[in-house]
Amino acid sequence: MFKIYKKELNWGGQKLTLETGKLARQADGAVLVTYGETIVLCTAVAKKEATPGTDFFPLTVQYQEKAYAAGKIPGGFFKREGKPSDRETLISRLIDRPIRPLFVPNFRNDTQIICTVLSHDLENPSDIPAIIGASAALTISGLPFLGPIGAARVGFIDGEYVLNPTLAQTLDSKLNLVVAGTAEGVLMVESEAHELSEAQMLEAVMFGHSHFQPVIKAIIDLAEDCAKEPWELTSEDPQRDKLVERLKELATKDLGAAYKIKEKNLRTEKLTTLKNQTVEALKEEGFPEELAVSEFKELEKDLVRGEILKTGTRIDGRDTETVRPIICEVGVLPRAHGSALFTRGSTQALVVATLGTGQDEQIIDALEGEYKETFLLHYNFPPYSVGETGRMAGPGRREVGHGKLAWRAVHPMMPTRDKFPYTVRVVSEITESDGSSSMATVCGSSLALMDAGVPLENPIAGIAMGLIKEGEKFAVLSDILGAEDHLGDMDFKVAGTEKGVTALQMDLKITSVSQSIMEIALEQARVGRLHILGKMAEALGVAREEVREYAPRMITFVIPKDKIREVIGSGGKVIREICETTGAKIDITDDGTINVSGANADVISAAEKWIRSITDEPEIGVIYKGKVVRIVDFGAFVNFFGSQDGLVHISELAPRRVEKVDDVVKVGDEIFVKVLEMDNRGKIRLSMKRVDQKTGHEISSNANNAEAEA
Repeated sequence: MFKIYKKELNWGGQKLTLETGKLARQADGAVLVTYGETIVLCTAVAKKEATPGTDFFPLTVQYQEKAYAAGKIPGGFFKREGKPSDRETLISRLIDRPIRPLFVPNFRNDTQIICTVLSHDLENPSDIPAIIGASAALTISGLPFLGPIGAARVGFIDGEYVLNPTLAQTLDSKLNLVVAGTAEGVLMVESEAHELSEAQMLEAVMFGHSHFQPVIKAIIDLAEDCAKEPWELTSEDPQRDKLVERLKELATKDLGAAYKIKEKNLRTEKLTTLKNQTVEALKEEGFPEELAVSEFKELEKDLVRGEILKTGTRIDGRDTETVRPIICEVGVLPRAHGSALFTRGSTQALVVATLGTGQDEQIIDALEGEYKETFLLHYNFPPYSVGETGRMAGPGRREVGHGKLAWRAVHPMMPTRDKFPYTVRVVSEITESDGSSSMATVCGSSLALMDAGVPLENPIAGIAMGLIKEGEKFAVLSDILGAEDHLGDMDFKVAGTEKGVTALQMDLKITSVSQSIMEIALEQARVGRLHILGKMAEALGVAREEVREYAPRMITFVIPKDKIREVIGSGGKVIREICETTGAKIDITDDGTINVSGANADVISAAEKWIRSITDEPEIGVIYKGKVVRIVDFGAFVNFFGSQDGLVHISELAPRRVEKVDDVVKVGDEIFVKVLEMDNRGKIRLSMKRVDQKTGHEISSNANNAEAEA
């Protein structure tokens, strides 16, 4: 009944299997990818006709994880998968970015890629199989896709590059890089690194590119066996040539003048007016509006790109390597724990850092297991940042993706939990945008964190690089404008410190880019990054020595594991009492690490003393403050050191003969006592007469004898 086609290869120490013909047979293309015991079903479907009036390629990629893949039941009230998680959104973008440029130009049919994780072995990540499966499904579907592409993850462990490291290996890696591309070159890179050099990053990219070539061959072999007939595409509009000629007559001169306006808002206003007037004129002459709009964009693209390649001068008058003017300010919000305003040209990010406690950690319920995140970075892009109106809703794919890129850039430089026990949240509000607001977020985040007193290993900056390429001629652009991003061939973002790269992301609109161009872009980005770091250092070069006055204070210490139960108490009774009495917040981990936070040092000190009184043993010869809890004929029992009880014998109550205990102390009295002896049964002997009850200082034996004689 099933006609199954299958290709297998040993790849990175695991068996990779591509299979089609059994599942989802009504899709245009469907491939089941198995890597280890991680299984992803990838499907591709497109409408047979384009929607009239569509002037863009409506491609949708949806990656989804099913809880059953890891033998789990979803949490929450509804007990079923709901809206996409941030991880699902990020992997959807990861699949979209390398396949989008490979559809033939002017293909406008609704196209949908769905990748579903059916099984997860908790060892091999599912994102690489999903990218490979999407590529294979498209390749066999008959859709106008100029692939296939391959993809791989690259780690860097003990000085060696590792292909497709497992989840456990990734924890020990200084690099987590995903690279995708064709047989000819690289199309997409996404990475987080711990200050690796530009040369090491480039080598990692090429390592991944060379190692996914067998995957591309396997997809081609599968397609040769079972690919569907290619779709017949609608021929170009016969009016196109006439329209292009007329468009050049109407708009070329004015379009060139508009792009010489350096101020973005004035330039945008002039371009919008010119576009509307030109399209209206062409409509009156009988040309289709959709075609007129499309070709106006192409004319813009040709003019801007040609001018840059011809003269090396860009829209705002800069050369290819100059970074726009930078203004850095810190401490701009008086009540925030840390804040910064980073302005580069017409791109501006207001970034705020907030310090919290362990109770503010984000619990992530992933297929691989639940874990807690202590560093959060959220990016917001309101419509006013580009002078537009728009619907204000929850974060979309752009916000999630840009925020995660900035997170990857900063995360390698964040202090470890033992050095800085706070939970840290950074929020970037993009207040102006004209190119690479994600890199402005990286710079602003670094400044805001240092302003908050977070001891970063090194400050981090980011820069976005662009590319204009026509045949063999090309120009690499530093610190690209929004228009250069829109009209160019590459968006190459590089973030890092003075020592090396911490994050790298590359997306192409052409079919591939060569190693030599990437090498030039990385070096040019390094020079630009160092320039930006220098400007940032003028505002704040290192982290402040202390957190700001409105931030919570926190200390961390470790207690014996066998004492955790005593600190918590039955049903949490003891720890609740400590928190309610002192006003502190207390977090205890399974290894005995305790984080105590509070509004000021006195609150923290009181809670710490209380906890230590439970976990530590009193010392012989040391004076403690205690409370009388019971009186008997032969002495008084005193509670001290939190949970300890000891006996002050009647002979140790005062330096004179005492007839009745309650002549000296009563239940509830607060007194100072000195520890005289502790036996192996836990009994403790205390003394009052050897301590000055007013000061808590020890009284010499001579003074005691003199008082007794008196």
